[in-house]
Amino acid sequence: MADRFYVYILANRPKGVLYVGATSDLVRRVGEHKGKYVPGFTAKHFVTRLVYFEEHASILDARARERSMKRWARAWKFAIIEKQNPDWLDLTDQLMM
Repeated sequence: MADRFYVYILANRPKGVLYVGATSDLVRRVGEHKGKYVPGFTAKHFVTRLVYFEEHASILDARARERSMKRWARAWKFAIIEKQNPDWLDLTDQLMM
């Protein structure tokens, strides 16, 4: 099975605080954010709702996309989230399928 890499966006609430990250294990990484296992921005601001993710073929592609998205205006991030997830639902359960 080929490796998979992800860029994801977490939020604390609809149109609230956002966090953009990249990982090779989305289930593990979201679990770390939700459990506040790593002190930092997401733990401090209660940013635990997975509202967007996309898959990439390589970690280099995922990290490049992450860097790009981190520079986006908030409105652009809202637009990409709402295109995939208009109700700002927590998508974590979709990862368990």
